[in-house]
Amino acid sequence: MTNTGIQIIGTQRSGSNLLRVILDQSTEIASPHPPHILVVFMPLLHLYGKLDSISYKTLVNDVVAYVNANPVPWDGVLLNADEIYEKSTRYDLLEINRLVYEQAAISKGAKYWCCKSMANVHYAAEMEDFGLKLKYIYLYRDGRDVACSFKKAIVGEKHIYHLAKQWSEDQAACLKLRADLPTERFFALNYETLITEPESEIRKLCLYLDIPYHAEMLKFYDSKTSKLTVAAGEMWSNLEKPIISNNTRKFLTEFKGDDLEIFELVAGDILRQLDYELVVQNPDANLIDADHIAAYDKKNATLKKRPCWQPDKAI
Repeated sequence: MTNTGIQIIGTQRSGSNLLRVILDQSTEIASPHPPHILVVFMPLLHLYGKLDSISYKTLVNDVVAYVNANPVPWDGVLLNADEIYEKSTRYDLLEINRLVYEQAAISKGAKYWCCKSMANVHYAAEMEDFGLKLKYIYLYRDGRDVACSFKKAIVGEKHIYHLAKQWSEDQAACLKLRADLPTERFFALNYETLITEPESEIRKLCLYLDIPYHAEMLKFYDSKTSKLTVAAGEMWSNLEKPIISNNTRKFLTEFKGDDLEIFELVAGDILRQLDYELVVQNPDANLIDADHIAAYDKKNATLKKRPCWQPDKAI
């Protein structure tokens, strides 16, 4: 049985877990919590040397063990490294990723498997060369609110300059992919519209995926999928609540000092491309000169080392 793959792309903290659990309520989609197989193992591939029957077996064992250790368990999915190895038609990490996610779809009897590793957009060329013929869902959110969320999260960059740079690079990669793909393989979904008009947007997405829409999809907060995710980390606590429709423009009150000016200097062009209005008029370009960036690099490194509960002012 070969299942079709869905790849959600964009930047974390953009509502991707919300979208994942909504989709997982459909019997047609298996959308487990992502272990980020490609993001973790692509940089490590050189350690395995040339992939042959022996080294590939080691890689399969490591990936399966890693997925099985995922903090949010893949409910009802049994991964067996020997089976993944035997089913492989190529010695390739992308083959392992495909087979692991296909097992999730097979276990559920679903038409699609869905991967929420949004940073996989940076491996789009490899995925396309591999011939997966994925359907991409580009979920995007105002980058200034994404930055607010990352500032409070235990993962990711922490200084506003680096947050703006990462968000801008991610969106640019997604927009390039959209330009390179046929329209039937790319669906763009705006977070702000999703939370204010959820039924309309999910209906459009279901139509794109050629699956039926069910009202239960928006009752995700009562699902086992949501409860397992929330149990694994406080950052996902909202998954046990109905959609928060006013979760927008937090940056207007949460940004401090030069945060807004710096973000719009770095990412203003992408914000405009995605139809977000800029707030700052005539920003000071000196805020992103070489000396300032060097200082931001140091501050970012310090902020990433502090406990997530420790406020910036303690640095």
